[in-house]
Amino acid sequence: MSDANTVVSERSLPRHLGLFGLWLLVVNGLIGAGIFGLPGGAAKLAGEYSPLIYLFCALLILPILLCMAELASYFRGSGGPVRYGTAAFGPFIGFQAGWLYYIARLVSFAANTALLVDSIGYFWPAASAGLPRVVLLSAIVAGLTLVNVLGSVRAMRSLALLTLVKFAVLLLLVIAGASLLGSGLLPAFNPLTVLSSPYDIGGATLLLIYAFVGFESVVVPAGEAKNPARDMPRALIFGLLMVTLLYIGIQLVSVAAVPDIAGSASPLLDVAASLFGQAGSFLLMLGVVASVAANLLGAIFSTPRASFALAEDGSLPRWFAAVQPRFLTPANSIMFFGALALLLTLYGSFLWLAAATVVSRLLLYGLTCAAVPLLRPKLANADSFVLPLGYLFPLLGIAACVWLALQVSWSAILATSLFVLLGSALYFLARHQARRTN
Repeated sequence: MSDANTVVSERSLPRHLGLFGLWLLVVNGLIGAGIFGLPGGAAKLAGEYSPLIYLFCALLILPILLCMAELASYFRGSGGPVRYGTAAFGPFIGFQAGWLYYIARLVSFAANTALLVDSIGYFWPAASAGLPRVVLLSAIVAGLTLVNVLGSVRAMRSLALLTLVKFAVLLLLVIAGASLLGSGLLPAFNPLTVLSSPYDIGGATLLLIYAFVGFESVVVPAGEAKNPARDMPRALIFGLLMVTLLYIGIQLVSVAAVPDIAGSASPLLDVAASLFGQAGSFLLMLGVVASVAANLLGAIFSTPRASFALAEDGSLPRWFAAVQPRFLTPANSIMFFGALALLLTLYGSFLWLAAATVVSRLLLYGLTCAAVPLLRPKLANADSFVLPLGYLFPLLGIAACVWLALQVSWSAILATSLFVLLGSALYFLARHQARRTN
């Protein structure tokens, strides 16, 4: 099972990513800055039932993740959604899948970079405004870009260190909180009465579901995985399981430690201060910085591989497919992403753009689920990860995407439509240029 694009990817980029490296990309795609602010909103909308909403969201996202795991086992080249969309629906849909992924991750990266500087401002107030803010934003983006240009091994080592700090802080909060709170940790609720509660369970689901997106980052650099057919499904499933358990633990501790957490603007800081005093707040801010930095590093590692794959397919100029001869990284794609993200961070307004990323991801997930019935008969073999129960999981994934899409605003749909039109223009321009040079 190979094609021209796969061969190019295998020759161009060395395969350094094992199961642990792929798992790092999954958990850092899932855990960004959101979990540090979500416990308050979740408690406001769902009260003592909020830990169960995390579990429900994980079950909602599970069929989509499993469909992506199956498709990842069919391909050895980089590109992820680009490869799946092209193989199932043709090059135009494949380009749109890659384009939508790229835009969603770019806006998320820019927003989280600004958040990281705001978090640093907790320790260094002068960094929150003026020239110091501009210099710090530029230094962060430039540093992350340089680490990735210098090689995937260096990037993974940095990501592992940041992930260790992040998990240590969050696990310490859960374990120490559970030991201090004892039996008071578990809420006294009857799950059977949730439908008659005064809470907005649907609103809580829509709020928390976005703590479970971002896992798709891992499939994009599949061309650099040692054994993607074996390791990719394991990394996705294991990553979702660990993150779900961590989220539930954090929510249980938050609700028990701070009874009025529903009104908190910085819920985990309040939890840490309640349990451990000012030192706890300081330690948690270190966790915030490490978490956001790890999310950024994972994003700038995986996202440029999408433009790299699109350039290999001829859907973007060949400049994006250039490989740095010494470090064997897609340096042009990495530097372009870094420059675009910095401009957006310095001059962009994220509210309108962020709304578009919601619909972009749902379209991407829907395409992934719809591709499984088309590609399984063609590409599945003895080494593939094939889901049981026929096509039940793709159908469940599509149903979840449709339900979530019905909840979004018309402004988000309009913004996404404009992004699709812009992508279409770029696609046809690249194809026209390719025909003229042939």
